[in-house]
Amino acid sequence: MFDKKNESDTTTPDVFRPTKGSAKVVIGHGVSINGEIKKADEVQIDGEADVTMKTDNLVVGVTGNCKGDIETHNADIWGEFDGDIKASGTLTIQEQGKISGKIEYQNLQIKLGGQISGDIKLSDKIQSIKKDRKPTQDDNVSLQEAMKKEEK
Repeated sequence: MFDKKNESDTTTPDVFRPTKGSAKVVIGHGVSINGEIKKADEVQIDGEADVTMKTDNLVVGVTGNCKGDIETHNADIWGEFDGDIKASGTLTIQEQGKISGKIEYQNLQIKLGGQISGDIKLSDKIQSIKKDRKPTQDDNVSLQEAMKKEEK
């Protein structure tokens, strides 16, 4: 009843550490990199990078300067980016963020002071579901009629 518990039994996850198996890349302030980043879940650039990469989340920090060809789900630009970027989720340009080049996005958010220039295009990857579906006889049935059919 009053036994001490093993400390290993009461472990709680550390919210500041990535989960085991996550692939996070951080390029620190003052670091310069040139190349390709593969299979990274999250990339944070606070230094200088001239890279080609595919990632789920990209963060270019305030001191970050990124050039290259990027495919990402979400991008959060606090510093500078120049090149080709495709964001299938949300592209966010923060107050001090500057982005230029060929930009394709699904959702765009620009904070007051953020700058964007270049070839800017809304991605047309998402298509309407109704467009592909052929109309059926049940499409013109009222809710009451549909409920009656289910009761039978």
